[in-house]
Amino acid sequence: MQVWRELSDVPADFGPSVVTIGNFDGVHRGHASVLRRMCADAATAGAQAVAVTFSPHPQQVHRPDTAPPLLTGDADRLELLEQTGLDAVLLLEYTLEFARQTPEEFVRRYLVDVLHARTVVVGRDVRFGWNNSGDLSTMVGLGRDHGFDVEVIDDVTPAASADPGSAEDLMADPLRRRWSSTWVRELLDAGDVVQAARVLGRPHRIRGPVVHGDARGRDLGFPTANLGQDPTGAGGMVPADGVYAGWLRRVLHADGSDVDAADVDRVLPAAVSIGTNPTFDGVERRVEAYVLDRTDLDLYDEVVVLELVERLRPTLRFDSVEELLVQMHEDVDRVREILVTAPGSVPDAGGVPAA
Repeated sequence: MQVWRELSDVPADFGPSVVTIGNFDGVHRGHASVLRRMCADAATAGAQAVAVTFSPHPQQVHRPDTAPPLLTGDADRLELLEQTGLDAVLLLEYTLEFARQTPEEFVRRYLVDVLHARTVVVGRDVRFGWNNSGDLSTMVGLGRDHGFDVEVIDDVTPAASADPGSAEDLMADPLRRRWSSTWVRELLDAGDVVQAARVLGRPHRIRGPVVHGDARGRDLGFPTANLGQDPTGAGGMVPADGVYAGWLRRVLHADGSDVDAADVDRVLPAAVSIGTNPTFDGVERRVEAYVLDRTDLDLYDEVVVLELVERLRPTLRFDSVEELLVQMHEDVDRVREILVTAPGSVPDAGGVPAA
């Protein structure tokens, strides 16, 4: 998949294309269903499938104080978009100046002159251009003027999705509703990463560099990888405090080089703690991962991704370190059980260590 960040990055002879526009935060099942169908239609028509998206999220520019947390930063969003089969992504920097374009200017400059769109795929509630003044009827009119068709997609629900990965139990779920990033955020706020994974089509991810902490975990016999938190939310939304079973996926070495896909230690089973360490009167919220039964790893300054499978319990305050250690051993045993039996476990992990 080609990734372009400037108009000048797009080859002059690119096209024709089928284009869709959106934020695609989380790249959940609804997004994936639409994008895969669009890619198939583009291939049949002999066109290139392109998604136009934005960074930062427009709400972070217009309403930074009330913007929702991002489910995925750019790195994970691009990785997930590539998995849908897209030929290219045009990732545009979203600024107030960019937002001042009229609907006609945006369509002509990006979709027509550069991407040579043959078809533009949009939802019924599409809004674009200055002050969101462009809507579906605007896009249809511009398509008529500039020679492209407009394909309208309806909201995608589990029952309506063409995604072959949709589970029957999700279709019948009483919580069933339109697949959306908002739904995923609500589930993560409640710590329900199991249901969030069903909406996302994968475990929820948190990405970040491994930084130095208090080394308290090492002193207790449970050395943890502490994730540095990006204030922009580029690492992905951190769910409710608690202890989670998950996978630690090593992405980049400390020197910035990629971790080899064949590395047996690339994906590792982990117990993940999110919270303030109340037993030790902590005040800073942290994300820490203990790789099961491993005390030999040096992950400092590496970039890792945590994939959360299930929440074991909320964060608790213990009266003594001894009580905490008993609970930590129980947590690790439970994490091991969950990861061995969890559907959709990371296939290239080096297995879950025996007790």
